[in-house]
Amino acid sequence: MEKEPLLPSFLSPRASPHPHPHPSPISLCPLPEHDEISIPPLPLPLTPSELKERIIFGPSEPAITAFDDSSSSANLETTDNIQNSWLLDPNYPSWTKSNLHRSKTAPAMAVINDFEHSSPVSKPPQFGKNSIVGQGVVLLILYLTLGVAIYSFFKDHFKATETNPIVDALYFCIVTMCTIGYGDITPDSTVTKLFSILFVLVGFGFIDILLSGMVSYVLDLQENSLLRSIKRGNSHDARSYIIDVKKGRMRIRMKVALALGVVVLCIGIGVTVMHFVEKLGWIDAFYLSVMSVTTVGYGDRAFQSMTGRIFASIWLLVSTLAVARAFLYLAEARIDKRHRRMAKWVLDQDLTVAQFLAADIDNNGFVSKSEYVIYKLKEMGKITDKEVMLICKQFERLDSGNCGRITLGDLMEHHH
Repeated sequence: MEKEPLLPSFLSPRASPHPHPHPSPISLCPLPEHDEISIPPLPLPLTPSELKERIIFGPSEPAITAFDDSSSSANLETTDNIQNSWLLDPNYPSWTKSNLHRSKTAPAMAVINDFEHSSPVSKPPQFGKNSIVGQGVVLLILYLTLGVAIYSFFKDHFKATETNPIVDALYFCIVTMCTIGYGDITPDSTVTKLFSILFVLVGFGFIDILLSGMVSYVLDLQENSLLRSIKRGNSHDARSYIIDVKKGRMRIRMKVALALGVVVLCIGIGVTVMHFVEKLGWIDAFYLSVMSVTTVGYGDRAFQSMTGRIFASIWLLVSTLAVARAFLYLAEARIDKRHRRMAKWVLDQDLTVAQFLAADIDNNGFVSKSEYVIYKLKEMGKITDKEVMLICKQFERLDSGNCGRITLGDLMEHHH
């Protein structure tokens, strides 16, 4: 007849009104006789709190269930008694307390480490900033090479004051691409007129965009270099008026000042070269320089010498793009000023009943702090309803339990 072993009855330390400093004696169980099978006690079901701790902290270390039969039974008995003693009585003398305590709400570090290694953080896209310089240079060379070749082949079909065929061709291509139009070199046949139309459209609509991207990339590099030098030093001095260290960018007024400074520098260089190379008076040199930089080009004045046209081929390309960037920064400054005024007006307004109803996104009768912030950001034009909906869809995708919050378990389940 099969006998079941007696279940060990443990006396909980909390049940005793006077806890003893020594561990309570362990009740003995009868050993199985010959041909008897010992049925181990079934594990008790986990309570909700234990189940929560197991989910958060991970499974506990497995207990030692197998041992070597040839080992000493005395050592095994001693080890089992020690383990059972500190499990039964937390006041067991061999237990050494530590001043370091782990928070009960902290997740298991092993689980977090495995999760971090299994889901590497992706880097944000760079949007081709590193390659735009190379693309711009290559396309500019192809554009100018094609233009010089066609101009040299149909040289007799152009009305021009000739200096050098290659220099004249390069000068014509740059003046056409920058949309200045001095009128000193003009097409005089159907073929050259069609070529000029195509050349203007391609140069203005495609190459100029790439060159503007190159200028933006170079300016961004200079801005980042200046930001790094400011952050390494003391940012609480006069330089903080130039650099907004918190936002990590140059202030818009400084951008406008730098762009206008570059324009003035280009005009000054043009005036000097035109006066000494083209033999123009100071007023005429200043007049031609401003008309060239602003891409007006009336046509009454132009570059006539070979040296002047070589200079113009480089100077016009840089100065016209600098002027375009300066106008862009001026427009950005005006828009930024308008946004700051709008933000100040929105923040000074009190919440009306109609605005309260509009801010109550979930229609629960009250406006939470997050709802109020979202409503004010939408009023200031910082975000739109479409952007809010996209963020909400991403939140719902991560909230697999549909409980209104993202837990660590939801995040791990999403990545697995």
